[in-house]
Amino acid sequence: MLDTVEQETRTSSVIQRWLAERNELLVLYCRLTGKRKDQVLPDKSQVNQFCDVLIDYVSAGHFEVYEQVVSLCDKNGPHALLLLEEVFPKISETTDIVVNFNDKYSDDQANEDVMDQLDQDLSRLGEAIASRVELEDKLINTLADHH
Repeated sequence: MLDTVEQETRTSSVIQRWLAERNELLVLYCRLTGKRKDQVLPDKSQVNQFCDVLIDYVSAGHFEVYEQVVSLCDKNGPHALLLLEEVFPKISETTDIVVNFNDKYSDDQANEDVMDQLDQDLSRLGEAIASRVELEDKLINTLADHH
């Protein structure tokens, strides 16, 4: 019983940190897209900061949060496991979009020609982030419902 309580406490703490990182990501995304509405290109340091937080958030999901979610879903029965099997492949699809964006725009790799594609790429990335957030929230809510 104590192991379960400790695991749930640790998982809750990891998820809270991760959700705070998600909020930071969304704020930075809005700043980038807001600059584009003003027809102003963000400077490369802003894009790099966004890419850093984006990759940190996605990595934390894959290497910290999802591992603990899988463990808890395993204990929560077949409904949680079925949702997990449905959600993870869709989350992986969004990861590909995130990695492609990061590879294209991070670490001063983006020249002027590449930056001209930023609006379209931010739009596609925004859709992927929205989808990912919805899927992740389904997992988190399923865990919360079974406790």
